[in-house]
Amino acid sequence: MKKNAPVKKNDIVTVEFEDLTHDGSGVAKVDGYPLFVPFALPGEKAKVRVIKVNKGYGFGRLEEILEQSPDRVDYPCSLHKECGGAQLLHLSYEGQLRAKEKQVRDALERIGGLKGVKVHPVMGMENPWQYRNKVQVPVGFQNGRTVAGYYKKRSHEIVDMTNCGVELSMDDSIVLKIRDILVDNGITPYDEKEHKGTIRHIVVRWAKATGEIMVVLVTRTRTLPNQEELVKDIVKAIPNVKSIVHNINVKRTNVILGDRSLTLWGKSTITDMIGEIKFAISPRSFYQVNPVQTKVLYDQALQYAQLTGEETVIDAYCGIGTISLFLAQQAKKVYGVEIVEDAVRDARENAKLNNITNAEFVAGPAETVMLDWQNEGIKADVIVVDPPRKGCEESLLNTILAMKPKRVVYVSCNPGTLARDLRILEDGGYKTVEVQPVDMFPQTTHIESVACLELE
Repeated sequence: MKKNAPVKKNDIVTVEFEDLTHDGSGVAKVDGYPLFVPFALPGEKAKVRVIKVNKGYGFGRLEEILEQSPDRVDYPCSLHKECGGAQLLHLSYEGQLRAKEKQVRDALERIGGLKGVKVHPVMGMENPWQYRNKVQVPVGFQNGRTVAGYYKKRSHEIVDMTNCGVELSMDDSIVLKIRDILVDNGITPYDEKEHKGTIRHIVVRWAKATGEIMVVLVTRTRTLPNQEELVKDIVKAIPNVKSIVHNINVKRTNVILGDRSLTLWGKSTITDMIGEIKFAISPRSFYQVNPVQTKVLYDQALQYAQLTGEETVIDAYCGIGTISLFLAQQAKKVYGVEIVEDAVRDARENAKLNNITNAEFVAGPAETVMLDWQNEGIKADVIVVDPPRKGCEESLLNTILAMKPKRVVYVSCNPGTLARDLRILEDGGYKTVEVQPVDMFPQTTHIESVACLELE
């Protein structure tokens, strides 16, 4: 017979925290029963109010810290507890890096059963603030005025954007300028309950290497009122703007961009660089949001690929060709495959932009295209994968095992799915040599990793 939870709702309990969850909550135990408490840190003793009780675990709210962690810091954001975007602002940056290394190590051991794999200390940032090159915020109407910012945690109430420690500081001011320009031109914010109003989101993209800025206005309507005046006002207010785009999203959806984009002014793309490689970025391009750490991440992938200029490389999930073109600098030939056709078009254009002729891109499911290549006699020496958070499709992992490249370089944004997939590759004859975590998202719980595998 299962025993009942040792706590009930609204109990105040004194606990000691021993760990962090993957979403940054502190973990404490009451008679072996886990309590998850936001904003608590390992090593702290605190009074906690129990706010929810499930069979196997509960949730609490921090009432009073009795013994504080030496890693606790004052955070520079008045909206930290409301917004939920940067879950670790209250943890020192050194503490964040240690916690992320532990997150990767724990996932490999617990989920993948991979003991003794060398996990290096996390490659962090010298300045872990205001690093994002893209901001996308909803626009709404609250308390009699137009607001543009972030949703409050677990709600659809928008917190007006003032100053964010994570976004680039220029993005804050640009968003607020655009918000005011929209108001001045009588453009109404979107009401998601009624599915009325015009402007849904403001998206700003910034190219660090060139300083070029793209502004994307996402509307529910197919037309944009006062379009000419609006464009004039934006160009006047934002000196570095090189592209103003109108994106149309008529659906009732929480997906930000619609299928149709019209360039209202300037170019349809902006240009950025990672190392020596140029990239043309469109409104829909997937492009890493931390330009400084992107180079660190890709340099690590390149190092693990161990290219001499004689290798054939396959880049699965190649996107707009970011990693492929990096690899092409040192490989004999790179084949990139990506299921999104627009991304493949962008990848081909980016290859042309850089005069890279030894990279070829195909649209389709990676596992199918790779089997076709194998049947054509293409033999990969190295396969690089950079999948979404859900990890690789099992069919793709089976294709890798069938192709038997000497090395696999796995770029991951989710330690859990990385551990699961490494287990499958290890069972198929590969050895995980080492894993290098890279902090692409300081102040949040997210961590990227690059794993190097060799065929045994």
